[in-house]
Amino acid sequence: MERALKPLERPVALADRVYETLREQLRTGRIGPSRRLQEVMLATQLGVSRTPVREALARLASEGLVEADGRSFAVPGLTPDDVDDIYAVRGLLEPEAMRHAARCAADPAARAPLDDALTEAEAAHAAGDADRFIAANGRFREAWIALVANRRLVRAIGLYADHVRYLRALTLADAAVRAGALAGMREIAQALRAGDTESAARAMHQQLERAKRALMPYARSEAPAAGGK
Repeated sequence: MERALKPLERPVALADRVYETLREQLRTGRIGPSRRLQEVMLATQLGVSRTPVREALARLASEGLVEADGRSFAVPGLTPDDVDDIYAVRGLLEPEAMRHAARCAADPAARAPLDDALTEAEAAHAAGDADRFIAANGRFREAWIALVANRRLVRAIGLYADHVRYLRALTLADAAVRAGALAGMREIAQALRAGDTESAARAMHQQLERAKRALMPYARSEAPAAGGK
């Protein structure tokens, strides 16, 4: 009997690699609202042709992460209404995802990355180290999201979180905001340890409300002035 052929391993498409690179730059704020994204410039910097850059920018535009600005693209500034809309969607998605996570998190092995990230965040906050705290906060988020089996839900969460992630890093530079975020992380971790789906969802909702309040001053600073162009 002939052996079945094994599927060939294919490298990640170049347009996908460009997309992921630009998306990460947007998420971290390295590409901010003041910067114009032009195909030729990006293609030169990345050492690729304009085609994968064009495809990546079109994909980012379809997700609302960039918008057309003449012959280039730009990161849209967020107004308070934008933040309200984004957090309304996140408020529907993330508490539900947290319910999913709570069903798996009672297992200490599954929860270990989350507990490690919380311990690191506590140490960073005590030391007043904002960069270390932001990194630990990101790992905490990745850890609970990894417990969610519904990958479509995870993708939707990632999209809407990315719209505000670069601003979120700015808010966590404030020690008072970090203290509130840490309190929320502790509440989430406690609910997950208990496998309490409703407490976990409620803690997530409260964490989102804290984040939204912290973001609003930054959103207002980006809102266009009345009569401005």
